[in-house]
Amino acid sequence: MEQNKIPQATAKRLPLYYRYLNNLSNQGKNRVSSRELSEALKVDSATIRRDFSYFGALGRKGYGYNVEYLLGFFRKTLDQDELTEVALIGVGNLGTAFLHYNFLKNNNTKIVMAFDADSSKVGTDIGGVPVHHIDQLEEKMEGVSVAILTVPVSEAQAMTNRLADFGISGILNFTPSRITVPSDIRVHHIDLAIELQSLVYFLKHYPLKA
Repeated sequence: MEQNKIPQATAKRLPLYYRYLNNLSNQGKNRVSSRELSEALKVDSATIRRDFSYFGALGRKGYGYNVEYLLGFFRKTLDQDELTEVALIGVGNLGTAFLHYNFLKNNNTKIVMAFDADSSKVGTDIGGVPVHHIDQLEEKMEGVSVAILTVPVSEAQAMTNRLADFGISGILNFTPSRITVPSDIRVHHIDLAIELQSLVYFLKHYPLKA
């Protein structure tokens, strides 16, 4: 099935399914039901069945889903066997944390280089990732199509423009700035402050039942 026919909400849940199935496989579990998936992932079972239905008959009624089959299917769907190299722009506290973490549980994404203007960081390795001067961005980023943006807000749009001119395909924006890009570049905004405020609001106004 063509990927662009799958709803974006479904596409965003695929990595969540893949990670949980990978954990089940490591535990030696052979099959799983939509109800078990629902309880573990906090996604209602009807949504899970609908998500899976976009890819054809992945399970059998009364049996559930074969873990290894689903894992292999989603590995192929998510291109887990194909490494995507990522550049990190801005080696502050958050950027440094990303370099140490470097998506160790993901087989298909890896930060391979970082950029910063701080001379004390340039030329060092953080978490095994070399840090280059920001002036070398166009020179060093050859072949890299995805960037993580963790620069100060005041520099976010200017750096985005520079990445766009370079020909970047996707940006994961961790700055509070709502950066704008040309229509052929995909941006995912992640504002940790907004997420925390949202959590606190829901805790106060939508308490969970025990």
